[in-house]
Amino acid sequence: MANMRTVGEVSQLAGVSIRALHHYDEIGLLAPSERSDAGYRLYGHEDLARLQEIVVWRQLGFSLGEIQGLLDDPAHDRFEALRRQRALVEHELERLGATARALDAALAAHQRGTRQEESEMFKDFDPTEYEVQARERWGDTEAYRESARRAARYTDSDWEAIRREADTVVADFAACKSEGEPADGDRAQAIAERHRQHIARWFYPVSAQMHRNLAEMYIADQRFADSYDRVAPGLAAYVHDAIVANADAIEAAASRAPSR
Repeated sequence: MANMRTVGEVSQLAGVSIRALHHYDEIGLLAPSERSDAGYRLYGHEDLARLQEIVVWRQLGFSLGEIQGLLDDPAHDRFEALRRQRALVEHELERLGATARALDAALAAHQRGTRQEESEMFKDFDPTEYEVQARERWGDTEAYRESARRAARYTDSDWEAIRREADTVVADFAACKSEGEPADGDRAQAIAERHRQHIARWFYPVSAQMHRNLAEMYIADQRFADSYDRVAPGLAAYVHDAIVANADAIEAAASRAPSR
């Protein structure tokens, strides 16, 4: 039992309560590798490595059930998980940095006793929220109406899940690009398909052609382009190319399918 740590030591080391560690054991999320002769929990290095992943996923807003699914996936790879977490944290830092800049501008205006320009008040907030622009572009379409109907039913937890899922897709695009994967390669296309399915699951059905049209907007509209390029330079163009390649593949497969 050399180099094993007690639950109290792990709690102090990781900043996780003893009660939480007991709960993780009870639900099978983090079972200690060993027990003392008296039945006390003892944690080894691999246990701590798993706990490290758990703590980071929790900080990123994932539920315990989601985390357990990730860690217990037969395809789970610690290096890939850490890299994915790093990309998500980087994306979150970018998002929070933009919010911090907006708040700094508001504070500065308040301290000067001046009114902040209304066109600047929301400039650096989360760039994923373009409700007014969406209404202008698609307000008369069935896709927009369907999106509005679904959105009206969503709770705060639903919106958190949507944001988290979207952030994961963007982070995976960024990781794929940074590793030199071609935008029209299988891996990038698979992420593009997840992007399409994310929109379809939460907002409205998305055909390959509609997805291609969205991709064009991501590079044509500077605000959308900036929201991607703040995560990684050139990411907007990379996402565009991956979506187009995936749309082409979907349409090619459909054209080869026998008619019924």
